[in-house]
Amino acid sequence: MADEVSNELKGKVVDFLKTVSKAKNKEVAKAIDVDKHLVDKAIAELSKEGKIEYIYLGASFIKLKDA
Repeated sequence: MADEVSNELKGKVVDFLKTVSKAKNKEVAKAIDVDKHLVDKAIAELSKEGKIEYIYLGASFIKLKDA
């Protein structure tokens, strides 16, 4: 369980993604002032939960999944 990311952090990631059309992981980390390693883990969990998706436009981006 120690590796599991907090719901609070995942909530911050989702809240930030609501303000942009797409973002890179490092942009999310900088915007919410959290270590990128932790943000990467939160994003991976959110992806597994089906809340966000990865998009590839020459580089990897993430965005909220369309409802």
